[in-house]
Amino acid sequence: MFTPDTLENQTILITGGGSGLGLSMAQKFASLGANIAICGRTEEKLQNAVKEIEKSGEGEVKYYVADVRDYDRVKEMIHSIIDDFGEMTGLVNNAAGNFLAASEDLTPGGFKAVVDIVLHGSFNCTHLFGNYLIDNERKGNILNIVTTYAESTGSAFVLPSACGKAGVLTMTRSLAYEWATYGIRLNAIAPGPFPTEGAWSRLLPDEDAVETFLSKIPAGRFGEHEELANLAAFLMSDMAVYITGECVTIDGGERLGAGQFNFIDQLGPRDQLKKFFARMRSTE
Repeated sequence: MFTPDTLENQTILITGGGSGLGLSMAQKFASLGANIAICGRTEEKLQNAVKEIEKSGEGEVKYYVADVRDYDRVKEMIHSIIDDFGEMTGLVNNAAGNFLAASEDLTPGGFKAVVDIVLHGSFNCTHLFGNYLIDNERKGNILNIVTTYAESTGSAFVLPSACGKAGVLTMTRSLAYEWATYGIRLNAIAPGPFPTEGAWSRLLPDEDAVETFLSKIPAGRFGEHEELANLAAFLMSDMAVYITGECVTIDGGERLGAGQFNFIDQLGPRDQLKKFFARMRSTE
């Protein structure tokens, strides 16, 4: 369904685009003709990602070292993107943080760290990009990456993520209505389990957990990055101009079992799980 010019004349920022699903989306967008901007906190990772993205397409690719939690830095970054590329037409809020913890053991700092990245970071980028579009009377497209447990079930052991992603989903729908008058579309994707090098090791303690997780997926397998990247490309393209305020789930039916990480409670006594969570955090 895609052609090499599907995203031609678009300049898209992908936050957290230096690795994982963010990098996969950036590579897909580049292969369809888009100019790509990625941001993150680790310059070396971003530099390596740019080299990978450049192999995918002929458009420009640039990286920006930025923490999405810092509103002023995000403002500087968006100004730089516009200066470098001449415009910015799309935003993918992909940057996130997550870890396993019994909720009674959460510290205020731990809760805040995740919510600041997920919710405040997404707001910062959305607010600044949205105002750029409105001030310059331009149409634009914002895609937010949420989770399958953001909408109705929540999930045990990842409370900060559940709260933050639920907020992002509500922001998506609120602004989809409010900003439609400006020609700005906002949608969300709720991915199920898609293996990534960083998040996978933090969220699945061992091989037993991986097998238990897999057994919860009716499709019988984990997602492939290309599948999510294809969905993101469609939603960012002109093929989806009448879609706004929507959240598309892509999870092989996993959400139908409710509470993505609830199964961890079945892996052992609570005190044993807490010790395991602590060991996982100490090795990061």
